[in-house]
Amino acid sequence: MTNGDPTMVEHRLDAEGVDHLMFAGVNDRHLQEIHRIFQIRVVLRGDQVILSGPLEHVERAVGVVQHLIELARLRAPFDTHDIARFAESFDVLGAGGMISPDQEMRIALPGSKKVISPKSDGQRRYLEAIGAHDIVIGIGPAGTGKTYLAVAMAVDALYKKRVKRIILARPAVEAGENLGFLPGDLQEKVDPYLRPLYDALEDMMPADRVRRALEDRTIEIAPLAYMRGRTLSDAFVILDEAQNATTAQMKMFLTRLGLNSRVVITGDKTQIDLPRSVDSGLLQVERILSGIEGIAIVYLDAMDVIRHRLVKDIIRAYAEAGVEQDHDDAADVPNPERR
Repeated sequence: MTNGDPTMVEHRLDAEGVDHLMFAGVNDRHLQEIHRIFQIRVVLRGDQVILSGPLEHVERAVGVVQHLIELARLRAPFDTHDIARFAESFDVLGAGGMISPDQEMRIALPGSKKVISPKSDGQRRYLEAIGAHDIVIGIGPAGTGKTYLAVAMAVDALYKKRVKRIILARPAVEAGENLGFLPGDLQEKVDPYLRPLYDALEDMMPADRVRRALEDRTIEIAPLAYMRGRTLSDAFVILDEAQNATTAQMKMFLTRLGLNSRVVITGDKTQIDLPRSVDSGLLQVERILSGIEGIAIVYLDAMDVIRHRLVKDIIRAYAEAGVEQDHDDAADVPNPERR
């Protein structure tokens, strides 16, 4: 207790072996974030972390701070956004919702010296499913890492020679603009739709290696329509923005699967840009493929968002209002029948 007030308490946590800079952050940013979230005083003194404040606030903070201590002991980096995400997960799911360091999957990409790991329990389940199934369907809102993590797994498989090539596809569906009025030839018209895939690759591989891989077709990025008539063997294949694939396109894509290939399909059911009279292939496969051995469907939600902390609140606000979320990185045509 502090100052004789029974509602004010002080709690000490063992921080022996902790990297002080990693735990506290540059200029104590992490300690400031803990204070902001839980409204308590946080002090790192020697081998102890001291939490003081109202009993209810300290009790709420203890589990999260203990998790941060464990991460700092293992030299596992985290930032202020992660702290907010841990706090929310703990509030909703308790200690069982936290990813312990021994459960955490790490994807080490030697070309970029980058280590990618899941930031939430949903992301961990998603990566585990990709590792264990030939076809994985990841469904969730923008910012949950569906595409980024799938590309990371694909690059990892390529580095480890588990596959010979990576194929990334997206439906080139108009979202409020007519392709015919955009400048350039056909490739230049569809490239803006594929840009997020290029961005993910360039974040994980040296630029010269990405360029060479594209030139020798070790990595191929193409509109979904270009997949027709092909057999995709020895490949890690990702279909992004699958909510904009028609039912015919989705069947065509799934039947391209060849020997020693893995498929990841990602999509957001709230961001369908197809004409109202056209059914989404993602909604259909969600309904008809569940329960088939070798196929996993993983759902991500606002708890798994890894962008700015306000993105979660924006997603929830739209969901509560019953209004569709705007298309990520593009202007959507309103489609109230698609929910």
